[in-house]
Amino acid sequence: MEEMAVEANQTPAQLPQVRVAVLGAGKMGGILLQAFLKQNLFAPEQIHATVAHEERAVALSTQWGVDVSVDNLAAAQQADLIMVGVKPFQVPDLIEQIRPALTPKKTIVSFAASVKTRAIEEAAGMEIAVIRAMPNTPSALGAGVAALCRGRFVSEPQMELAQRMFETVGRTVTVDEKHMDAVTGLSGSGPAYVYIIIEALAEAGVKVGLPRDVATQLAAQTAFGASKMVLETGYHPALLKDAVTTPAGCTIDGILELEEGGLRVTLIKAVMRATERARQLAAG
Repeated sequence: MEEMAVEANQTPAQLPQVRVAVLGAGKMGGILLQAFLKQNLFAPEQIHATVAHEERAVALSTQWGVDVSVDNLAAAQQADLIMVGVKPFQVPDLIEQIRPALTPKKTIVSFAASVKTRAIEEAAGMEIAVIRAMPNTPSALGAGVAALCRGRFVSEPQMELAQRMFETVGRTVTVDEKHMDAVTGLSGSGPAYVYIIIEALAEAGVKVGLPRDVATQLAAQTAFGASKMVLETGYHPALLKDAVTTPAGCTIDGILELEEGGLRVTLIKAVMRATERARQLAAG
């Protein structure tokens, strides 16, 4: 996936008092960092980021106009809010590296999948605010959704700040941590399920005579439009479905085929299986 270009913004940053470190500015970390800059949530001088390799750090520093290095401790020392975006198995070592920079006044926001807030709190060895997030890949286009849950020492202003940060790439919801594995199974893995549905609809369009590019555009825009209807009207999906389904019309025949093929149950089972796998990963 190509990285977004960051547009220069001359207006003052919206949160000038907050310094941020993005430790592990890979795919999701880079998406978030660029969104902060593009929406002017933070000024470039407020952001410090790290990556694994020096050459990559130099390239990204030039591209983004922010300090990018390979020194996690130095970045954390300069930050009020520390974002953890490394791979889950790397989190314990990372927290050990930056422990000298941690204080109870700082905030850690982790989007490392399946890593619990208590594990980070214990690794830090202090009563520090830890917020766990599960964003998804449509965040790259500002159309993502992130679920947030709070650790034991998170204040309301800290939670509001995290929500504001993730709203730069889409919508946010707040859940209890016990639901984070279910979030992973639904919205974390969900884009893949939707891509399969779009692909299948496009293949169906080709089967009934449409050119492939036209079929793909029709399928994708239909999925987008239907999702927008759910989000912006607030109506239950079943009610919106019924509005499309006229008596003795075409749609009801298609729905009967979907029900006979078990699409509804298959999707439910897919979320259940992905959730169970997330639980296994969280348990180690």
